[in-house]
Amino acid sequence: MRAYERLLRYAAIDTQSRDDADATPSTEKQYAFSWLLHNEIQDLGLRQVYTSPNAYTYGFLPASPGMEAEPVIGLIAHIDTSPDFSGTGVRPVLHPDYDGGDLPLGESGLVLRPEDFPDLTRAAGKTLITSDGTTLLGADDKAGVAEIITACERLLRDGRPHCAVAVCFTPDEEIGHGAALLEFDRFGADFAYTVDGHTAEEFNFETFNAASAVFTVRGVSVHPGAAKDVMVNASLLAMRINALLPPQEIPACTEGYEGFFHLTDMKGDVSGAELRYIVRDHDAARFAARCGKLREIEQTLNAEYGEGTVRLTITVQYQNMAEILAEHRAVIDRAERAIRLAGLEPAVRPIRGGTDGARLSFSGLPCPNLGTGGAAFHGPYEHITVEDMDKVVEILLNILCEKSAEAEQEN
Repeated sequence: MRAYERLLRYAAIDTQSRDDADATPSTEKQYAFSWLLHNEIQDLGLRQVYTSPNAYTYGFLPASPGMEAEPVIGLIAHIDTSPDFSGTGVRPVLHPDYDGGDLPLGESGLVLRPEDFPDLTRAAGKTLITSDGTTLLGADDKAGVAEIITACERLLRDGRPHCAVAVCFTPDEEIGHGAALLEFDRFGADFAYTVDGHTAEEFNFETFNAASAVFTVRGVSVHPGAAKDVMVNASLLAMRINALLPPQEIPACTEGYEGFFHLTDMKGDVSGAELRYIVRDHDAARFAARCGKLREIEQTLNAEYGEGTVRLTITVQYQNMAEILAEHRAVIDRAERAIRLAGLEPAVRPIRGGTDGARLSFSGLPCPNLGTGGAAFHGPYEHITVEDMDKVVEILLNILCEKSAEAEQEN
């Protein structure tokens, strides 16, 4: 079976996570999908297959003869889709021999245009997969799941020499919990790769340093006719908080290694208000300065309006995994060789976000990120090609089947 065939089947299954849930998985439908994968990899012949009560599905493929000295390599993908756009009733659509031009998405009224998504020019002549425009596609990260399982199937079918392979499919990555409950001893990998990026040749080992920041504002509400020197309008004060931040340091004005403050949502009235931000920067010192700027705003406004008027809660979410992976260059080199062996040039890009690999790397499991072949994740314009998915499977096989010089000497 080819990877895209699995994606078509997986995409139709609703696994959208919820960011307002307290449990893991955040939605029961993720647990149902994890058990589907459990049965599938067990039927393929993977060993030690286990699904935890929190919807983490593990499997293991022993090394082939002569490859026992190679490291155990882990492959990780997540089963949930973004809570930001509907994943219910996904109907994948195949567009064979895509002409590289504007493409209407079903009857939704949306049009996928190369001027908006330049990567589409590379998809010309390939079989493009999209949703019908009313939902996301779910290639983030069901494409990664499909590619990992297909690579394992190929190893079992073709008898190609390979290292030991540990796989894990995680829930709730989209809400920042994907790596939280991974059992390292059960997983058993020496290092790993998440398969959760964009183009097939993309390779990431740098992420943002990331935090969430919540401003809670306490106002004083009185009748507006008697408000002078008494009223503190919490909503106006919230607007002032945002005005104190650099206006160009937002996602819409930044790229590459540039960090930002991103106001994700807000609510309020005269008596109380709340602003929620995410804070991002690749550089640790600049990241600390951003958090310090937020704290300075809190202190300034409390000095003016009284202690406790503004309360700031900063929660660090993940750190830049480049700090750890710099000490594990062999993990990076192996992936770059695999990409070149597949006929592509590695596109090493910093992730303007995070992956499970960031948290895992800081927990002792070096874990950079590979591409899936997909693009425009988290919305109705999400797309991927059949051929790029095949190329990712090839890259995974190259990683798993490489025999190191050290292993050659031991045999």
